[in-house]
Amino acid sequence: METRDVIFSIVMVISSFVLTYSWLGRFKHDPADALIILSAMILVGALALMLLSIDIKLRKIDTMIDAKERSLRVNIQSIENETDKKMGAVINKLKEVVDVVDQKRYR
Repeated sequence: METRDVIFSIVMVISSFVLTYSWLGRFKHDPADALIILSAMILVGALALMLLSIDIKLRKIDTMIDAKERSLRVNIQSIENETDKKMGAVINKLKEVVDVVDQKRYR
C-alpha cells in the first residue's frame, strides 16, 4: 500500500464530510446532524478500504503469477537443454550408422 493511496482515502473521507455537511445545510436541515455525516464518512471510508484491499490482492496475484512464470521459464529451459543433449546424441549415433553404411557400400 502506497502513501498516495492512504492520502487519497483520507481525502475521500474528508470530502464526504464536507459534501454531506454542505448538502444538509442547503435544505435547511440541521447542518450538525452528526448521524448522517458520520454515516456518509463511514460509507466512503469503507469504500476506500475496499479499494485498497482489492489493490493489495491484485498485487499479490501479480507476484504469484510472476513467480510461476519464472519457474515455468526455468523448467522450459531445462527441458530444452535436455532435449538438445538427447538430440545431439541421436544425431551422433545416426552419423555413425550412416558412416558405417557408407563404408559397407563402397567395399
